[in-house]
Amino acid sequence: MEPKTPDSARPVYDTFHMGRSCMDLYSNDVGAAFVDIKSFAAYVGGSPTNMSVGCRRLGLESALLTGFGEDPVGDFVVNFLTAEGVDIRACPRKKGRYTSLVVLGIEPPDKFPLVFYRDNCADIALEIADVQAAPIADSRLFQFAGTNLSREPSRSATLHAAEVARKAGADVVLDLDFRPDQWHDPCAYGVTIRSMLAGVDIVLGTEDEINAALLTDPRAVQLTHSQLTDARVAGDTAGHVKTLLASGPRLVVEKRGKQGCRIHGRNQPAEDVPGFKVQVQNILGAGDAFGAGFLYGYVKGWDLRKAARLGNACGAMVAARHGCSVSMPDFTEVMSFVDQQGGL
Repeated sequence: MEPKTPDSARPVYDTFHMGRSCMDLYSNDVGAAFVDIKSFAAYVGGSPTNMSVGCRRLGLESALLTGFGEDPVGDFVVNFLTAEGVDIRACPRKKGRYTSLVVLGIEPPDKFPLVFYRDNCADIALEIADVQAAPIADSRLFQFAGTNLSREPSRSATLHAAEVARKAGADVVLDLDFRPDQWHDPCAYGVTIRSMLAGVDIVLGTEDEINAALLTDPRAVQLTHSQLTDARVAGDTAGHVKTLLASGPRLVVEKRGKQGCRIHGRNQPAEDVPGFKVQVQNILGAGDAFGAGFLYGYVKGWDLRKAARLGNACGAMVAARHGCSVSMPDFTEVMSFVDQQGGL
């Protein structure tokens, strides 16, 4: 499956990303209970933002549309993204809004308590006018996150951005990004995702996120100590993948953590692509790193298995590190890692 190619005289960006940006505060006291944390490290995060950095470090020309508050936290995020070479010229500062914040405890291997501070945040205030001012049509691929759709005006702005990208001939990629506490009702997430699948080419998500996309009963969602790792959603995942593919997307890539990923296409058997073994330190951001690696291979015209293997390698490397965007590997680094573990 080759990526679609817009008018050769026009494309400027390989990938264009839209959605959340924030400052991440990650516990420096790995293994300590949240109440015992003594200090945090400050990074830049947010799913589409992480992917934009990951794609850029791999060598793609990447741009981002997010919103920043008129605050020092926004300055922090802008400074990092500018240094990384991600094009953020289209990103507005939202008067009266704040750049969002995430606080994370790190208790490997499976407990990562996560708290979002997104009340009155800037990125959810993105408007249709912001989309119209951004060069989304000048890209080969447009990627956005499910959380974009949780509130207005970001929801309408994202729908419009996907329309603009599709009309220009770009691939539209949806990272399901199910964050239950960002929705007034978890069933609203499923309804909203399903409403726009006809305009999506590729879906990226975990088993739980795929089930959430078809959610009709909120009792299927189970949360325990960590919203990140324990947003478990029951359901017939294989059947839900078929429903997703029948609704518009031609490809569903199921992220499976240490098991790698599973590629689902229309009218063809699913293909499992194995992952890479690492000592896990922090799983937050690993899925975004996978997305960046996969999108790199996809945009470069690699076969899907090879692109997925690169994604698995990027995800494994970030899972073995402390941060998200700051931990994204560059191309030379990830290929060295891959070569040491048997190649793509």
